[in-house]
Amino acid sequence: MSSNILRRILTNARGFSTGPPSAARSPYRHLRTLVLGGSVAVTGYALGAVYPHPYITFISPRPAPAPPDPDSPESIVYTATLEQTLQTLPLLTSHRAQLDAHEWYETRPYVKYPEQLRVNSLTAGALRGPGKLALPPLVRARKDESEAIVIVHVGRGVCGHDGIIHGGLLATILDESLARTAITNLPEKIGVTANLSINYRAPTFADQFIVVRISLVDKAGRKSKVTGKVEDLKGNVLVEAHATFVQPKYAHLLKSKAVQQMMGDPEPTKSTPVLLSEGMPPPLSKA
Repeated sequence: MSSNILRRILTNARGFSTGPPSAARSPYRHLRTLVLGGSVAVTGYALGAVYPHPYITFISPRPAPAPPDPDSPESIVYTATLEQTLQTLPLLTSHRAQLDAHEWYETRPYVKYPEQLRVNSLTAGALRGPGKLALPPLVRARKDESEAIVIVHVGRGVCGHDGIIHGGLLATILDESLARTAITNLPEKIGVTANLSINYRAPTFADQFIVVRISLVDKAGRKSKVTGKVEDLKGNVLVEAHATFVQPKYAHLLKSKAVQQMMGDPEPTKSTPVLLSEGMPPPLSKA
């Protein structure tokens, strides 16, 4: 009896049960768990908002403004900055410095293309500008025309699903890139696409440089076959393709010089990079 009375007195005085210690601390333990879980959730949300995973942006892309006026001061600055970034890409600088660099030449398609023709071109006219295809492609090709790489920047304004580059645009970029190698291997340097087969391997995210790698497979008479793939700067394969190009029987009637200007003539100087301005290497500084 006395022990029961003592237990009641202690319970009323201390305000808690004299049962096992874990039972008395359980409300605090649950509170700590809730606080910890909430902190982790808030931290994860904050990090996800600042550094979202690419596939999160795929599901719910961030809003973006429409492509700006290409002649605005902001667009001119943006294009110049993007060109500087292109010229300093590790992939490009390492390719220029590799041991067989003397076996390659560098050029910029469309830069010397006549303006009256450029304005009616899809990739050089309608799709050219900040937010779309901001820069002319940069091509590095073997002098024997057996292999080439093409570096292109794709903006937010050429998407299918928001944030993902339209598959039709990638097909167009591949068609033109493959055509350059194929056509330079035809007798009259004039050709048309006879077949283009494409396999899409992964989504191509907007606002990045992509690399098209082209190889000559075969050439015979008026026909040439090429293969190519689109990669990101990390080397991930995004698209693969192979194509056949043929030289039409009326090739001699077409303007071969205009085609060469569109594809980019090999530059006479190979020791310096080809810049955006005028499509020519920078002038030598005076001593």
